[in-house]
Amino acid sequence: MDRSAFVIFASEVRAQLDRVEAVHELVEARAAISGPAGTESLGYQLHNLYCACEELFQIVATAFENQIDDTAGYHSELLKRMCIPMGGVRPRVISDESFRLLDSLRAFRHVFRHAYGSSLDERKLNIVLEDARALHAGLRADIVAFLRTIHVEDADEQ
Repeated sequence: MDRSAFVIFASEVRAQLDRVEAVHELVEARAAISGPAGTESLGYQLHNLYCACEELFQIVATAFENQIDDTAGYHSELLKRMCIPMGGVRPRVISDESFRLLDSLRAFRHVFRHAYGSSLDERKLNIVLEDARALHAGLRADIVAFLRTIHVEDADEQ
């Protein structure tokens, strides 16, 4: 990746990481609201949090590997790819711990999108909220390390 392509890529990644951070703030704000409306709003923001993370991963996949053939399992495949290095293409993007926490959010996103007419279980929602909180600092650290690694590798090749 040449210098200008890296700058563009890194800028897009950082901008999306800022969007993820903004959704984290909304998650915390909604977690403070009690009652059914608060629960529904929190569920919506947890759903949005995973979607914002997935958009970040799509930026990476587009810049590097750009191909997921299994459209039925797209969401899980994209997430799995982010925790494995693509030899000679890119290093891993996220840690195993971030993968575990994101997979919990991904599963919740699926339930949320398909739970028409169902109420959210507050106990289960609190587990997902714990996972989102645990993910908060770790994801940013993972992405910063990833950008640093590809920047250093790129500099080494020149």
